[in-house]
Amino acid sequence: MASRAGPRATGTDGSDFQHRERVASHYQMSVALKMKIKKLIIAHLVIWTLLVLQVFVSHMKIVSHDLVALPYQWEYPYILSIIPSFFGFISFPRNNISYLVISMISIGLFSIAPLIYGSMEMFPVAQQLYRHGKAFRFIFGYSAVAVMYSVLAIAVQLHSWQIYYSKKLLDSWFTSTQEKKKK
Repeated sequence: MASRAGPRATGTDGSDFQHRERVASHYQMSVALKMKIKKLIIAHLVIWTLLVLQVFVSHMKIVSHDLVALPYQWEYPYILSIIPSFFGFISFPRNNISYLVISMISIGLFSIAPLIYGSMEMFPVAQQLYRHGKAFRFIFGYSAVAVMYSVLAIAVQLHSWQIYYSKKLLDSWFTSTQEKKKK
């Protein structure tokens, strides 16, 4: 080792610092996955806000039902889908594994299950629209079932990606935890 007064240690030219500046790959992956999940949560919040506004506007009769249709039954339990997003978001600062697991399980219960029920609930109306071209519910002039199936398809993709990235993040956190235990 070099001292302030003495010569530099032999064999070192000052370029041996690079190995100390590297960040472990699971930490890099953790940061990248957290950012992806945050983007998915924000996209989910946009869909959630639109559905809450539809429920609120239709029940408070702010506009006529010709402009904004009454919500389907699946939309009410889907409003609870904010819970998994909340748990997922609060799991990030301290890499809390249990909150992330709660988020993943509750995505299935509060997000995916209402979406599956919604696809079954709206199927007869969609079938009637496809066969006869008749729609009875409208959202801003568009068939409510077509609009809601579009929302449903986007929401299923968002939640599926969120579960996928959460699983990868969980694996990354377990790798980090196992390495700490070895030391």
